[in-house]
Amino acid sequence: MDARLNYFASPTAAKALKHLMSAGKTLKDSPLAAATQELVALRVSQINGCAVCIDMHTKEAAAAGEAPVRLNLVAAWREATVFTEAERAALELAEQGTRVADAAGGVSDEVWARAAKHFDEEQLTALVVLVSFMNTANRLNIIAQQPAGDYEVGQFH
Repeated sequence: MDARLNYFASPTAAKALKHLMSAGKTLKDSPLAAATQELVALRVSQINGCAVCIDMHTKEAAAAGEAPVRLNLVAAWREATVFTEAERAALELAEQGTRVADAAGGVSDEVWARAAKHFDEEQLTALVVLVSFMNTANRLNIIAQQPAGDYEVGQFH
């Protein structure tokens, strides 16, 4: 499978992606726990069906020491006992923030309150930006049909 576009061959796209990747680096350095970031990135990518991001975030999380059972259960986090209450709140917010068309008003007050119970304002901001960032990255990859499977840990860091 070949990608429809090579974003890096376009001066405009390459410049935009440079800024997008810089934003991703800023998020990595935020006070939101790295494990939470990878779980959220993986879940958003699963919902959107972005194979290349699922590949990337599964490999990055595993390389950072994430337990295989947790990676395998992200898609079914509600029924899994391996996630903390904070991670569950982040995953719930990520799902509602990704599926905004499914619910009038986007993220419910109840979901927001659960997240706010576990994360301070800086962490919540990072979480919201991460969800938005992942949705953007997913859409770029899906539209251009970026192939998955060849990602190497650290490739975009």
